[in-house]
Amino acid sequence: MNQTALIIGNSDGIGLGITEALLERGWTIAGISKSPCQLKSKDYKHYIKDVTQSSFQNTLQMILNDHCPYLCIYCAGIGEPLDLENMKKEIDIIQINLMGLVRTVTHVIPAMVKRGKGHFIGLSSVADVLLSSEAPSYHASKAGFSNYLEGLGLALKQKGVYVTNIRFGFVDTKMAKGEIKPFMISVKKATSHILKCLHKRPIRYTAPGIIVPMVNFRRFMMGLSLNRPVK
Repeated sequence: MNQTALIIGNSDGIGLGITEALLERGWTIAGISKSPCQLKSKDYKHYIKDVTQSSFQNTLQMILNDHCPYLCIYCAGIGEPLDLENMKKEIDIIQINLMGLVRTVTHVIPAMVKRGKGHFIGLSSVADVLLSSEAPSYHASKAGFSNYLEGLGLALKQKGVYVTNIRFGFVDTKMAKGEIKPFMISVKKATSHILKCLHKRPIRYTAPGIIVPMVNFRRFMMGLSLNRPVK
């Protein structure tokens, strides 16, 4: 395996955790995030770019022109509660969580297909199958994220390029909002799940697995509520 990686959104949280883990394993990595990164290594180069800016795509292309990485992981994401008096953040959430992924894919995947090998991993959420009145933009962005990435995974099965959509529950990062956070896992544990996917290369991976029945039950109850007749 060519141990070169491009990681988007890695200045903190899971992105930082997987970058550190790969560097420890001898990978050469380029990272892109809107904030500086604390990592210092001869095998790491950091680029400060926001995925919503046109210059982000220019940076992507520059990196790909130099050397197409075997692995690309999209970790960028934000989530904020709905504010009906000021909904501007709704645009940012969709732009970063979903459109940032699409902008990355449209540059990286063709380069991987041309080489005939590669692995693209995206970090989604079990929120992708749930409706939310508290954070509808976050849930919608993750629904689009998962659907798009898994469809690409099916399309690329015969191209030598693997796509993995990782659906996390609560992970102990600044993204973990809410008073109740069932079965929350650490960044270290989340990183171990990503490393497992790097070797097994599934199209879909959900962690922790114990959260699946709870999500399915909540989805069922939401369906009952939506289909309840209006009196």
